[in-house]
Amino acid sequence: MGTQYTDKIIMSIGGSLIVPNGGIDTPFLTKLNSFVREQLAKHKNRQFFLVTGGGATARHYIDAGRDVIKHELSREDLDWLGIHSSRLNGHLVRTIFRDIAHPYIIKHYEIIRKVTEPVVIAAAWKPGWSTDYDAVLLCEDYDVSTVINLSNVAQVYDKDPKKFKDAKPFDKLSWDGFRGLIGDEWTPGLNAPFDPIAAKKAQEIGVKVVVMNGENWENVESYFEGKKFVGTTIE
Repeated sequence: MGTQYTDKIIMSIGGSLIVPNGGIDTPFLTKLNSFVREQLAKHKNRQFFLVTGGGATARHYIDAGRDVIKHELSREDLDWLGIHSSRLNGHLVRTIFRDIAHPYIIKHYEIIRKVTEPVVIAAAWKPGWSTDYDAVLLCEDYDVSTVINLSNVAQVYDKDPKKFKDAKPFDKLSWDGFRGLIGDEWTPGLNAPFDPIAAKKAQEIGVKVVVMNGENWENVESYFEGKKFVGTTIE
């Protein structure tokens, strides 16, 4: 019998954190490695599911394809480039946690694996949605009520803060309110704090999502310690 984990943590890690435009962010991965191992040392009944996004790797491949054929790629091809980029990032993260991670990356969500290791890596599945949706499927499969969504933005805003200086951040949002901001359609490479298809599924099954900046580990630690933190809670 393996360990029966009573505290399962699902973290959707944006690919922009793992592979920003400058290449693989090893300082971020070093901090992720330290954070997870410290959490496991403190909490013996805790188990981490780490879902990896594709990041700039997918965009580089998409741009290369467009440069060669001189026209738009199909939506399915765009999605598959993102999926394979996500899986490559997942292999990198699993390598980092090799001594304590489940040996197989979860990437087929019609199969529920029996996982007994303290770290489990998951990646993209098939075209039509992002790894955010896969994180919600893990909640359904492993009876978890919350997704920690780490990206390069601190909170959900009423409009793009990079374009509008008067963008208003939200500390809390209902699912109806959040979905009203982002719409209902998934497009490959969509830049949203949590994808529309994932948002719909999360609302349907009662999953809460906490959006935080994954570059601010002190803030992430504050959340885990039950202290005041900067982020947006959607439920």
